[in-house]
Amino acid sequence: MNDLTFHGTDRTPVRMPTPLHEATTLTAGGHLAQIALADQIYTLRITRAGKLILTK
Repeated sequence: MNDLTFHGTDRTPVRMPTPLHEATTLTAGGHLAQIALADQIYTLRITRAGKLILTK
């Protein structure tokens, strides 16, 4: 994954911060969320042990 972007006429690379998303916000306080990428739907699950599982 490339987190560099270029600014100005000299094309100097500038590192952009990686977005941070809280899992409980994505799941609206529950344990499941669906995430779309292109034509695919993925399921994000928070386990009882507090781990994340992403499945297609």
